[in-house]
Amino acid sequence: MSKIKSFSVGNGDMFYIRHNTDNFTTIDCCLSDDVKDDILDEIQIESTGKGISRFISTHPDDDHIKGLVDYDNRFGILNFYRVNNSTTKNGTETEDFKRYKKLRDDSHKSFELKKGCKRKWMNLSDEERKGAGLSCLWPITDNELYKSALDTAADGGSPNNISPAIRYSVGDFSFLWMGDMETDMQEEFDSKVTNEHTTVVFAPHHGRKSGHIPSTLMEKLTPKLVIVGEAPSSELDYYAGYNTITQNTAGDILFETNGDYLDIFVSKQGYSKTDGMVSNSNHGEHSGMKYLGSVKEG
Repeated sequence: MSKIKSFSVGNGDMFYIRHNTDNFTTIDCCLSDDVKDDILDEIQIESTGKGISRFISTHPDDDHIKGLVDYDNRFGILNFYRVNNSTTKNGTETEDFKRYKKLRDDSHKSFELKKGCKRKWMNLSDEERKGAGLSCLWPITDNELYKSALDTAADGGSPNNISPAIRYSVGDFSFLWMGDMETDMQEEFDSKVTNEHTTVVFAPHHGRKSGHIPSTLMEKLTPKLVIVGEAPSSELDYYAGYNTITQNTAGDILFETNGDYLDIFVSKQGYSKTDGMVSNSNHGEHSGMKYLGSVKEG
């Protein structure tokens, strides 16, 4: 069994994966004072017993690294995954960004994300433990548009388009994260990478129209579910024609693999949208969360 959780953290992103192998992964963090302790406590509980823990940082905007100091102080990050970059900030640097740079530039703790990268035990198995099922689909580091995005970030501009594309596969199910990659970079990603069906896609840039997934890419991904984030409703793209869960009304979202089913739970008890889902009478129970429905592949 594997668990994937998307936290409801307002205008930001934070996820964890409790793998069905000896791995635990956190993707980004956005920890405000009112939720920080609860989220860190949960991560401590869920990561207990896992031999390998890693932190994947899609890009160093505040809404993706807020609370990084608290996270690192609590858990002591030993495996920090990021794209190679020289991002700078105009004006005063936050303590979280300073910590990001320290981790990014630590040759003993950091690992570069790029298309096709391999590492124990991110996606390689050995006699000691199985891999986590994670793969990096993007960036292609010599791509001209991507190199331009790196230059923009190095000059103090937006680092949105340096975001990698991360895929997690477990059994029949798969998940895709693209950070805050904007539509122009997604089009480049789509044109240079062979993409395939993915069960759950987390809409980039918190579901904003500026991060709209191009139709050509969506036709390849054919997602069972699109998770639309917590940007202001006036800025959201609701992906008409696809089954969606909107996080600003669903709250926290938990996915749990359960044989042929991917069971889905939400923290907002009043949320009831079940388009594209089936009922699994053998779903688990999670305190404070409502069983929404399940997805099947095949």
